[in-house]
Amino acid sequence: MKPVDSSQQFPRPHRPDPVLITEAQWSRDEQLAQRKRRYAITMGIRAVSVVLAVCLLHVIPLWADLTLALLGTFLPGFAVVMANDRPPKKKLDVNRYDARPDRVLENRPHRVIDN
Repeated sequence: MKPVDSSQQFPRPHRPDPVLITEAQWSRDEQLAQRKRRYAITMGIRAVSVVLAVCLLHVIPLWADLTLALLGTFLPGFAVVMANDRPPKKKLDVNRYDARPDRVLENRPHRVIDN
C-alpha cells in the first residue's frame, strides 16, 4: 500500500456495513413502503389472473378458468386488508425481580398504635 500524501499514513481498509445490534421496529415510512409493495404485487397477481381467465376461456378446463376468475374477484379485498394491516408489535420480555428466599423480609406480628 502506498502512503497517503497529505498525512503520510496508510489508508484505512474499507470496512463492511455496520452490524445491526438493535431490535427496533422499522420506521413508519419503511412499513408503509413494504405494505405498498405487497399491495402492488397482490394487485399485479390479480390482474394477471383476470387476463389469463379471459384469454384462456376455451383453452383450459372450466374449473381452472373459474379458479382464475375467483382469484381475480376476491384478491382485491384481501390486498386491501393486508395493506392496511401493520406488523404485530413485539412482545417485550420484561426482567421481573424474583426475590431469593434468603432475602425475603420475615412476616412477624407487629404492634399497631391507635389514637
